Amino acid sequence: MRDGAGATLGLPAAWTVHDLEEVATVPGWAREQVPVLRQRFPQVPERMWQLMESTDGGEFAVAVAGMAVVTAAAAADGYRTGGRSAFYRAALNGFGLHALVHLAQAATVRGYTPGVVTSPLLVIPFTRWARGRLRGAGVLRPTRPREAVQGLALAAVATAGSHLAARRLVRRVRSAPRT
Repeated sequence: MRDGAGATLGLPAAWTVHDLEEVATVPGWAREQVPVLRQRFPQVPERMWQLMESTDGGEFAVAVAGMAVVTAAAAADGYRTGGRSAFYRAALNGFGLHALVHLAQAATVRGYTPGVVTSPLLVIPFTRWARGRLRGAGVLRPTRPREAVQGLALAAVATAGSHLAARRLVRRVRSAPRT
C-alpha cells in the first residue's frame, strides 16, 4: 500500500496530539466545571461526578499512557497488514467517531470540553485522510454500521480499561511504603 505508513503509523501521532489537549485541560476543566454540570444535569448519577472529581492529572496521564499502548498496538498491526487488520480499522474508526462524541459533549454543555478543539481540526481530518488512502489502495470499503459500532465499542472499552488500570496503578503506587 503506497501511503500505508502515513495512514497506519499516523494514527498514534494524531492520537498523541489530540490527547495532549486533554492531558493539559482535563484537571482544571473538571475542577471548574463538575460543580456547575452537577447542578445543571442532576439526572447524571452522583457516582459519575465523584469519579470525575477524584481523577487527578497524574492518574489521567497514566490512563492516557494506557490508551497510547492500545493505539500503538493497533497502528503496528495496521502497518504489518497493510491496513487490513480488523483491530487497526476498528481503532481508526473509533478514533474518528469518538471526535463526534467530543463535539456532542461540547454542544450538550454549551461550551468547551477537553478534546473538542483537536476533534474537528485533527481527529476527523486525519481519519478521513487515512480512510481515503486505505480506500484508494483497495484495502477499505465503506464502513458498515456494525463496523462503526465495533470502532466505538473498542474506543469505549479501551478508555474504560485504561482508566480502571490507571486508578489501580496510581493507588498502588501512592499507598506503597516509601523507602
